[in-house]
Amino acid sequence: MLAVYQFTDGFPKTEVYGLTSQMRRAAVSIPANIAEGFRKKSRADKARFMNVSQGSVEECRYYLILANDLHYGDSQPLSLLLEEVSKLLHAYTASILNSDS
Repeated sequence: MLAVYQFTDGFPKTEVYGLTSQMRRAAVSIPANIAEGFRKKSRADKARFMNVSQGSVEECRYYLILANDLHYGDSQPLSLLLEEVSKLLHAYTASILNSDS
């Protein structure tokens, strides 16, 4: 998430209420939903919050594509980080759904 803030700092000032705000909001949503889901009691609730986080990952992915198309910076490092987060979320969700308790 901090990397998204650093990346968007280089965006044009005209994007403050546009792409900068949207990308930061989506990036903050990823760990926020993981944290909220962590405290849920049922596996289904936990998995639902992980799914919301995964949706935010995909939203960030799109914003990185757009930022790249607009030549706002090198989005490749963040794309790699998002891919890793996506894999971890997928594995964690599968673990939640397949657990015995």
